[in-house]
This record gives sequence, C-alpha cells and structure tokens, in this order.
Amino acid sequence: MALAASLRCSSCICFDAPLADSNSDRYKSSSINFPLRLRIHESSKKPLLVSISTSTIVFVGLSLCICSSASALTPLPRRLEKESQTADSRSAAVEEEDEKSDAAFEVWKSKSFALTVSLSMVALQGSMPPSWSKDFISSQSRRLKFQAKFRPSLEDIFAQLCLPFTPAKGKVNIGPASTAAADIVTLGDSWLSFAIRKAVIEPITAAEHLDWFKDLSHKWKVYLRRNLNGDIDPQGQVWAAPYRWGTMVIAYKKTKFQKQKLPPIQDWADLWRPELAGRISMVNSPREVVGAVLKYMGASYNTMDIDLQVPGGRNAVLQNLELLAKQVNFFDSANYLRAFSVGDVWVAVGWSSDVLPVAKRMSNVAVIVPKSGASLWADLWVIPAASGLKTDRIGGRVRGPSPLIHQWVEFCLQTANSLPFRQGVTAGASPSALVSGPLKLPEELTKGKPKLDTNIVAGAPPLEILERCEFLEPLSDATLLDYEWLIKNMPKCGPNFIEYVSSLVGTLRKPKLT
Repeated sequence: MALAASLRCSSCICFDAPLADSNSDRYKSSSINFPLRLRIHESSKKPLLVSISTSTIVFVGLSLCICSSASALTPLPRRLEKESQTADSRSAAVEEEDEKSDAAFEVWKSKSFALTVSLSMVALQGSMPPSWSKDFISSQSRRLKFQAKFRPSLEDIFAQLCLPFTPAKGKVNIGPASTAAADIVTLGDSWLSFAIRKAVIEPITAAEHLDWFKDLSHKWKVYLRRNLNGDIDPQGQVWAAPYRWGTMVIAYKKTKFQKQKLPPIQDWADLWRPELAGRISMVNSPREVVGAVLKYMGASYNTMDIDLQVPGGRNAVLQNLELLAKQVNFFDSANYLRAFSVGDVWVAVGWSSDVLPVAKRMSNVAVIVPKSGASLWADLWVIPAASGLKTDRIGGRVRGPSPLIHQWVEFCLQTANSLPFRQGVTAGASPSALVSGPLKLPEELTKGKPKLDTNIVAGAPPLEILERCEFLEPLSDATLLDYEWLIKNMPKCGPNFIEYVSSLVGTLRKPKLT
C-alpha cells in the first residue's frame, strides 16, 4: 500500500534492477531488467496500479530468494574458522596425551619393581618335587619374584646358617647369595634343636592361628614346639613347618639272599644274624646306631635313662652294640650306599631319602621298614634369624621375612601337591600321611611302571608299623653322657676306628659340619 501511494505522487517511474554479480552464474536464467518508462494518465490508473503491484511482488520475492541463496553460500568469517581449527587441534592434542599416559602406565605396570613381592628360598637338593616352584609361581600374580637355590646336603645348609657375620663399618653385611639372606630354608629335624640354641633361626610368629598349622596332626604340633634350649615344650613356640618325612630303612639284595638260601630281612634282629657278618654297611649317626640296638632290645629310640628303662642297663646295651659293630663292615653316611651298589655288602641301613632312589635304579633289591618300627626323619621349612641383626638391609632385601612365607608353606602342605611323593617322583611322604598312613594310588598311575619290592606304599610304611615309629627327640645331658660312654667303649674294628669314634662323639654335642 505504501508503494501504491508513492506511485500516485509520481508522474514517471524508472526501474533498473540488475542482479548481483556474485551469484550471476547460478541465477543467470532469472536475470530481470526493467528499462521501462511509463507515463501514467488518470484514465489508466487502475490497470497500471495492478501491473505495478504485480511487478513489485515479483521483485520482492525474487530479492528474498537471491538474498537467501547468497547467505547460504557466504563463507564463515575468518575469526570463527580459526576458533574451529583451534578446538579441533586441542581435541587431537588431548587424545594424543591420553594415549601417551595410557602407554606410560602400561610400561610402569610391567616393571619388576612395581608392587613386586619377593620370596627367596634355599632348599635341600632333591627334597621337594620339581613342579612345586613352577606351580607356585603360576598360582600367584606376576608381581611375585621367586628365587630358589639348592644345596647338596643338610650339613651344608646348617653350616652356612652358622657362618659368623663380618661387621663392616659398624654394620652387618650379608651377601645376597648367603643362606642367611633367604626368607625360608630347609633344615633337617635333627638339626632343629642346635639351630635354636645357636639362634640362627627364629620362631614362626602366630603360627597357631594359621590354617596350615591348624591342619597338622597332634604329633606334628607337639614335635615342632620348642623352648629356647631346643627341647620339646608344649608351652614353647613353633619353630618350623614340615613338608616331607620318611623313615630309617633296611635294603638288601634278594639275589644274594636267594643264592645263600637266607630268609628275607623283616626286623632289626636280622642284623645280628651270623651269616650277615661283614655284609652290612650303615650310616654313622650315633642316634641311629645306638637306636637300632635299643629297638632290637625292645626299647625306645628316645630312652632317657638307659639303666632304668632298658633290661640290663648300659652294660647290656654295650654288649649288643659290640655284636652289631662286628656285623657291620663300616659305618659311613657318605659311602654306605656306594658299597651296597657295587656289591661289597649285601645289606644297607640308612634313611629312606637316600636308599629308595638308589634301590629303584638297581634290580633284585628289597627295601623294608622294620616291623617293630624305626626312627622318623623330617625336612622342615625354617626362617633364618636375619631379622634380629642390627642392620637395615640383608643381602639386598629389607630386613624381615617375606609376607609370602605362609602362602608357600600352605602350598607345600596341600593334598594335591603331595602326588609326587605318592608316585615316588620324590622320596618321602607328605606330612598329612603321618597319621592317615599311605593313600593307595589309582591303578592308572602305577600301570606299566617297575615295582620295587618294599612295604613302603606311596612314601609311607603301613599304618601298623608307622604307629611304632618315632621322631628323634633331643637328649638330656645325662643321656648324652651314656651315649658317649657306649661309643667310646665300642670294639676297635677297622683302621679308622679312632677317627670314627671321635666324629660320633662330636655329633652328639653338635652337628657334624665337615
């Protein structure tokens, strides 16, 4: 309407409306040009007004379309474009930084010192199944740092525990390879009282509250409690954890016995048979030698008063000891099995951990636990007393036993891990078999394997014999004097008798370390 009013006031109107060049290509077919001059007379106002109004509407609509299209194709201002690029760069930088952080964290987690828990062990060679180390590592996280060293004998381990520590600049330094630097070590049960008295091991703290100790039989719990003098004491502390045990055994060559038409050996009394004179080798342990005589006479290994508890007293024991000495070719813990293997003797008396592996490699050999019972031996885990030393670092580790000690002990005592003992892969028996007796193996595990002639089943003797077996308890001072008297009065047999007697007497007061 405003446009119509303006037209009324004007006598002549010119329209010249070229389109913008910027969009000429896209809208070329829509270009409109009005070089039109009109004279408007009064008589033709209405038609002219309608014509102008129509043209105006077309012009306005076309203008709006052109403006809309132009605005759609107009590029963003430079400032907004830069801000968009900056935001994209920042997002890429953040993502890259996150990736670097994740990669760095993975590297940190893979490092051995990150949350690593170590367990170092020194064990008697051949005393534990070879699979234990691998299986224990598999049962733990990869944070475990497990180190195992093996020594050839219990004497070697005890000797290293007893080595004097050399002060350096006022501090005690123990090398990383030292047995004393280990978290846990093997110790024979016969060495336990000596180790306690010499303070080279420490008690297992709060063992009574641990599952592995609760699951042990009463016989084990009594045997492992000791006072500071190393004697068995129901009020004493727990000083060790068992992981295998065995017995004294007698091995003999069946072919020799069959050829001479000799009856098989069944008990200690058979060692006194005249036809076996000079045909026997035996370990040189005074507890085992005198103990065999006591068992032959119907007494206990742990007889504390020989005169009161044994018929005939010391003189009767000495008489039977003299007879046994004539039967035995030599007493030698290092070579008694060698003589048996080459045929120098027909009978060998020693520990099952020594005898069984050798007997399995030989043919026509029988191994028996005497039916009246025998002594028991045990290999134990103990903790070196390094935490009592006045030093902050021991062999490269922080003072104090590893927190994994109890996990290791519990692992060793699990029923599933006793299979190598029952299969005979490792000589000995699991601590759980001390009361329950041997467990019969499934037939598929024994089928096709050579069988040893023995009354030991799955590492343990029959239950009726096991009930008559005994651990060797520490002797009183009075009993030690009796043992020394008996050994010094043994008949002088053999060229090295004096050295032999001296060594026997020495082992009564302290372990033999040479």
